[in-house]
Amino acid sequence: MSTSTVETRALARHVRTTDDTLTVDLADGRSITVPLVWFPRLAQAGRKARESWEILGDGEGIHWPIADEDLSVNGLLAGHRGT
Repeated sequence: MSTSTVETRALARHVRTTDDTLTVDLADGRSITVPLVWFPRLAQAGRKARESWEILGDGEGIHWPIADEDLSVNGLLAGHRGT
């Protein structure tokens, strides 16, 4: 018997923030939640700026035009923090 592996990419579908967290919902049903302080530009941005996000590509990344922040889904999964 042989098995095959289906390759899937982690793709963002929805984003939400609180005063303390950033949560990204993925197309495969998972959610990533990280501390908002990991991304100083987002943490310092107002609620309106954090709610104004755009999906990049097919979902590989997220862009916040008002906060001038871009994050990749793979970076979030790897635990990379902003500078």
